[in-house]
Amino acid sequence: MALPLESAGFKDIVVVLGAAGLVIPAFSALRISPVIGFILVGIIAGPQVLGAIPALDMLALSNPDSLFAPAEMGVALLLFALGLELSADRIRTMRQQIFGYGALQLLGAAALIGAALLPFGLGLVPTLVLAFALALSSTAVGLQLLSAGGKVNSQAGRIAIGVLLFQDMAIAPLLLLIGAGRDIDGFGGSLALGIGTLISIALACRLLAPALFLQAARTRRSELFLAAALVVVIGSAAAAAGAGLSPAVGGLVAGLMLAETDYRRQIEAAIQPFEGLLLGVFLIWVGTRLDLAALAANPLPVVLGVAAVTALKAAFVWAALRARGHRRGVAAHVALLLASPSETSLIVLGAAITAGLIGGSVAAQALAIASFSLALSPLLGMAGARAERDDGSAHAGEAEMEAKPEQTVIIGFGRVGRLVAQMLDMHGQPWLAVDSDPDEVQRMRRAGKPVLYGDARRPELLDKLKLDSARAVVLTIDASQALELLIRRIRASHPDLCLVVRARDAAHASSLYRLGATDAVPETVESSLHLAETVLVDLGVPMGKVIASIHEKREALRSTIQRGAEAPVRQPMARRKVRPQ
Repeated sequence: MALPLESAGFKDIVVVLGAAGLVIPAFSALRISPVIGFILVGIIAGPQVLGAIPALDMLALSNPDSLFAPAEMGVALLLFALGLELSADRIRTMRQQIFGYGALQLLGAAALIGAALLPFGLGLVPTLVLAFALALSSTAVGLQLLSAGGKVNSQAGRIAIGVLLFQDMAIAPLLLLIGAGRDIDGFGGSLALGIGTLISIALACRLLAPALFLQAARTRRSELFLAAALVVVIGSAAAAAGAGLSPAVGGLVAGLMLAETDYRRQIEAAIQPFEGLLLGVFLIWVGTRLDLAALAANPLPVVLGVAAVTALKAAFVWAALRARGHRRGVAAHVALLLASPSETSLIVLGAAITAGLIGGSVAAQALAIASFSLALSPLLGMAGARAERDDGSAHAGEAEMEAKPEQTVIIGFGRVGRLVAQMLDMHGQPWLAVDSDPDEVQRMRRAGKPVLYGDARRPELLDKLKLDSARAVVLTIDASQALELLIRRIRASHPDLCLVVRARDAAHASSLYRLGATDAVPETVESSLHLAETVLVDLGVPMGKVIASIHEKREALRSTIQRGAEAPVRQPMARRKVRPQ
């Protein structure tokens, strides 16, 4: 009788956990998605590499098929986490990117890939499954590359994230249709059963799950909160599987329902370790299913498939973005970032294989194309970011065309920046604004306002704004670190430029004076003065006296704040570079 330490099951657990312990930190240190590492582990530890070498077979997985159950649980947890990110506020804020660019990318790319597959005579259903599976792009890799490059809030970043969020939402109906497609003759009944099950999961998560999490939170024990989260995920996945659907779609619906609750962030924190580990099991399982012998014997279909899929997707996205007026660098960045299939492509293909919709060499080649394309996705994403930098238009193209001398530059065009611009217009003073919200920039430009898109923290954009000849710069952004960075950079290269900045309160204003601001206007002080002015007028005090007293109080507070800066502050008129007009 084998000892537990010698059992095949125990050895497989050691291999999987050891792989996770090595892959995640190693690939993170190299800034490469661990997704690729887990697939490589599956290939190496599978029956075709280490399993085929007698001296090393003890390091191989004894029964890769035994990983299928935890692999499905990992996929369910991944989609549960994706659902938690899709809150109503986020969808509403990014609706143009999600439902505009996202729907266009998925449908357009699937149509091109499907058209390319038609000559192979695979049949309608397999062609549709492959087209939509390969049209998906990697959320994990895309977000990692955007975050590492500081591009999450850039124009390219917002478009790419919107597309990825739409794809995440599209997984549920795709898996629902695949699950119902097991039985073509009973498709209508299966579809109705699946929809009814998903509605039941949604109602249970909306009505019952919050009470479960409330009781777990009251215990103040993190392990009970984790247990509650796993109960919801496993229960939703089991209900979906019982209706013939992929367990993953049950997890996604549960996450969507819990995204609006007060426990969303705590749930995310609780499941994060298990999500990464179990998703690693799924990717290892995918790696074990790759038939390396068949690929080595006939690699051309896979190589051509990888090239064709990435080229078709990149070309369509690039052309679509260029047609909508986006610059070459932005279009190239988004196109290459979304060119490869993703880990969700593997999920859809795995569900289709389980449902019997695809199989044999077609399934093996599709998995290989998706896996090898996914391995290339970090390189393609980095090439896209390089293309945007080389093009230079993403941050400075518009500024170079429109920045003019003798104007006030407003950095940050929210409610404060817009009001400043309105007052400058009333007094006939020219201005130019810069903002990092591409939707707001487009809306303002359609209205004829001189507003440019860009991240003002980038030195190349500041160079294009012609600050040498500007009359003043107004900083209205509320992010403290970005504000301080801008003051340092502008003051270092333009020591005499009038620099007026928005501050939170008096203490914040003092710190901005120390950095070199000409004037720092604290919001709390100004709102208090406005309230005092209003109540004095309402009490019948003459308007002239009120205005004079408010002005005196403002100057007194300003002097106090400047003294609190504990550094000599030059007087505004001595520092301003103002030319009479």
